[in-house]
Amino acid sequence: MNPSRVLIVEDDRAIADLIEIHLRNEGFDVLRAAEGGRALALMNEHDVQLVILDLMLSGMDGLAVCRKIRQDRNIPILILSARSEETDKVLGLSAGADDYLAKPFSILELLARVRSQLRRYLVLNPGRRDGESEAKIAAGDLIMNKDLRTVAIDGREIHLTAIEFDILYLLAGHPGRVFSAEEIFKTVWADRYYDSNNTVMVHVRKIREKIEENPGRPVRVRTIWGVGYKYAP
Repeated sequence: MNPSRVLIVEDDRAIADLIEIHLRNEGFDVLRAAEGGRALALMNEHDVQLVILDLMLSGMDGLAVCRKIRQDRNIPILILSARSEETDKVLGLSAGADDYLAKPFSILELLARVRSQLRRYLVLNPGRRDGESEAKIAAGDLIMNKDLRTVAIDGREIHLTAIEFDILYLLAGHPGRVFSAEEIFKTVWADRYYDSNNTVMVHVRKIREKIEENPGRPVRVRTIWGVGYKYAP
């Protein structure tokens, strides 16, 4: 199997050097870009499995790069930024990022998050191959195929990011059951849960924007106040 290729989009050479050294030591193939336009060009030239993205870039900023990638790619995006305020994290996740790590950061934690995202993207949810069964669920008029990573509501195709798909698949696979934010985070991210982390809330909001007729008054993915979320077909 070819090594996974990670694109580092970081204009601080020392930080980019540090990340590249450790990623290569872990067996990853690494590409680097110091600005957004170059990063997008590299993605058009190479098959990239994960992006580590700084927000504060010259020219096209990280949020714009994130949105551009999300237009036609479902690969994991891990934002790495000196912006550590809760609103910055929410903005990054809302733009389509799968994870957010604030600077200064632990290189061991960064590597753990990279491995976790790639495991979900490449191993836990591989593309369907000939002869394999299709993992389908149907909840009301929602149909999801885990092998093909497809979502349809009343025959209309819905485009979700990898994380959004996994959250919806978890909820819709257990209609009526209430999952706490902690349960969702531990199941989907396979990582420790932090009480101050709004990651689940942001992704649920993005899911609602894509599957609800009125995201402000959702009827499919419902909030059970003080408890968590459930899917109501």
